[in-house]
Amino acid sequence: MRVLGSAVLAMEFFVMGFAMLIAKDQHETATIIYGAAFMVATIFTIRLLKKRSGWIIGSLLQAMMMGYSVVVPSMAIVNIIFVGLWISAYVVGKKGEAARAALLAKGRPNS
Repeated sequence: MRVLGSAVLAMEFFVMGFAMLIAKDQHETATIIYGAAFMVATIFTIRLLKKRSGWIIGSLLQAMMMGYSVVVPSMAIVNIIFVGLWISAYVVGKKGEAARAALLAKGRPNS
């Protein structure tokens, strides 16, 4: 679960960097500061994904990234994709953890 979530957040880090490059010439400095704050929060959230609070903060970051699509309208499509990836990471990760717990309960070691 943590691996999938961290992969999504790491990809968002880079996408936000590219979005800031698009926004830097056409918008105010506040949009760059917002994007940089998002990028820093993304890096810190990757470390927190071991806990439930990391997933909550990550979900808030998804909403923050949606807000950036006001500045860069082409980000709206990218945001929809990343929200889907975020939800998928959570759902598939939960199923993977349940399958691993079932294997460990049977006493089989990991392969």
